[in-house]
Amino acid sequence: MRIDSPSRYQEPEFLPWDGRRVPITFIGGYLGAGKTTVINELLAAADRPIAVVVNDVGAVNIDARLIKRRTSDLIELTDGCVCCSSIDGMGAALDSLRARPVPPDQVVVELSGVADPQRMIPWGRSAGFRLDGVVVVVAADQVTGPQLPATIALNIRTHIASADMLILTKTDLVDVASVSQARSVLAEFAPGVPALESEAGRLLPGALGRLLALGGRRPGGVAATQGPSMFDLHEVTSVVAPVGVTTTELRSWLEAMIRTETGRLVRAKGVIDTTDQGLVLVQVVGARIELDPLPQPELQTPTELVIIRLT
Repeated sequence: MRIDSPSRYQEPEFLPWDGRRVPITFIGGYLGAGKTTVINELLAAADRPIAVVVNDVGAVNIDARLIKRRTSDLIELTDGCVCCSSIDGMGAALDSLRARPVPPDQVVVELSGVADPQRMIPWGRSAGFRLDGVVVVVAADQVTGPQLPATIALNIRTHIASADMLILTKTDLVDVASVSQARSVLAEFAPGVPALESEAGRLLPGALGRLLALGGRRPGGVAATQGPSMFDLHEVTSVVAPVGVTTTELRSWLEAMIRTETGRLVRAKGVIDTTDQGLVLVQVVGARIELDPLPQPELQTPTELVIIRLT
């Protein structure tokens, strides 16, 4: 799939799905970092319909028993999830999803190993979608092994610096000292960004749910997140957000909270009533703060702010 520029794309005249917006998450990482493995685990763990846009649909090794129908550019799974590729550009890929009468609960876009994730962020605000965050997969052996060519090293560092959340993979292929060194590299180029780690090549139980907080149509509404499990390595709490504040004051409060939670805060989510923009959906992923006024189809009563931390 060709990744084109949002500035060259004509937005549709009418909003799809009666104005409802679908969260869109970008998964980046250099070639061989393990993005496909993460997406495979995500598809296996998803409990709501999601759409995964990939560069090459053949690269996603989906269990044949899960495949309901396959066409030239689409794999439709029995649980309602879809994988699409072979589409000429990101705009066309989103158009194909907008054409579906029922929206997915989440869209996950696997970026090319050489794509700059930062340049993809505007697509997360395309009609019918809202940005959920940028997740970057980093292989421990790629940042601690033999010195890489300068262009590759720069590419990996650009990916890391763009992340709202990091996943450190291939930790089973290096020694303990190298894992520690890899953590230092992540902290240097993405200070304060939470990092999940794989174990024996797989993410720990519960990590994928926390990774994306799937559930655009969960019973709790747009601010709902997945509940904890007995094997979860995350702490889930809620706090009462300030009342009678502007969005600027709310952002300052959230920035202060992020500073006190450096390296631990994975996500925060809630619906807050502000004095200047009314109800806004608050989404914090790593250090990124998104404050989106709720359109009519997504209106709900204010909530507490749900906070998910690494333990």
